[in-house]
Amino acid sequence: MIVNATIAIVIAYLLGSIPFAYIAGKLLKGIDIRQVGGGNMGAVNTAREIGPVPGLLVLAADIAKGSLTVIIALRLDLSLILVFGAGFAAVLGHNWPVFLKFRGGRGAATTIGVLFALVPLEFAISLSLILTIIVVTSNVRLAVVVGLAVLPFIIWQINGSGMLITYSAVMFLFLCARSVSDAREAMARVGDKRSLIFDREYHFWQSRKSK
Repeated sequence: MIVNATIAIVIAYLLGSIPFAYIAGKLLKGIDIRQVGGGNMGAVNTAREIGPVPGLLVLAADIAKGSLTVIIALRLDLSLILVFGAGFAAVLGHNWPVFLKFRGGRGAATTIGVLFALVPLEFAISLSLILTIIVVTSNVRLAVVVGLAVLPFIIWQINGSGMLITYSAVMFLFLCARSVSDAREAMARVGDKRSLIFDREYHFWQSRKSK
């Protein structure tokens, strides 16, 4: 069990460390995605600075690496606590990737991948809420925060597992903690506070608008 747990967690961290947004920026535009736009090594910044298709591909890849770590841990027949540990290791890998001197992103998409693999039905309901908010407001950050915030309550209603409720809440709080600085910068930058809800500069299907 110790060997399998070590293998799962190491693989999870290394998978999480694969910097798909950074790779897309270097291959397609010769830029460091962390040095442009919002500075986040994630799918949204990729979509805005490189294009919607690369952004969607990065999103899919970041979600997949989160889900894959959970699948690997389950296939290794680990306890649920150790599966949780592997999922968290993947998020840590994305946030502090060994391949980029431990400077990565915020881990939203990887968190989504982990939770989707653990509670697919419950997360599908949360995902429908996320997509609705994105379509209405074009605010991806708000959509993800709301979707992940309500997920523990959805799990409580459908599944009832205290461990899964607690884990989903902890993952949400960890993501919030990682995003505090971004939220403060956004609040300081935005004059019209309604723009904190409705993103008037970007639409989810568009790259950065020309000035």
